[in-house]
Amino acid sequence: MAVLWTEVEECKIAAKRNPEQEKEAQEWIESILGKKFPPGELFEDVLKDGQVLCHLMNKIAPGSISKINSSGGQFKMMENINSFQKALKDYGVDDVDVFQTVDLWEKKDIAQVVTTLFALGRTTYKHPEWKGPYLGPKPAEECKREFTEEQLRAGESVIGLQAGSNKGATQSGQSIGATRKILLGK
Repeated sequence: MAVLWTEVEECKIAAKRNPEQEKEAQEWIESILGKKFPPGELFEDVLKDGQVLCHLMNKIAPGSISKINSSGGQFKMMENINSFQKALKDYGVDDVDVFQTVDLWEKKDIAQVVTTLFALGRTTYKHPEWKGPYLGPKPAEECKREFTEEQLRAGESVIGLQAGSNKGATQSGQSIGATRKILLGK
């Protein structure tokens, strides 16, 4: 039963993946780094050791990651991913948008990795020093409005449509749920 449950969970996670978004994220990374992913390699395999992500972050925010491990065991490669995640947060990407290390390293949730890349792409809009390509839609800007005291007071006397009107409607004649007769035994 436990094996079946994990298979179901893996299917659900795989169903969340969006090939178009992955392709868009890959093209964005390639355009920033100026080189293509190796042909025939899967998106997640190219990103797995964190090197590409660290180089991407250093292009977007120069010097944000001081050491990128290119050799060593899995812990060195996972260190790259952790450095990328820290740099993301320092750059302004919200905590909730940052994937967990296992999402990429163990390929548990590649859709979340792509979501993080889109969050990074959105965050670049907030940095005027960034002159490269963007990923995803531009975030909405604040539209602050200021009202005079007179305008605020005028609004107090108006009964808005949200207050609604029942126009004399009542609940007479309506029954809640099914009705049934009570028969007394003989």
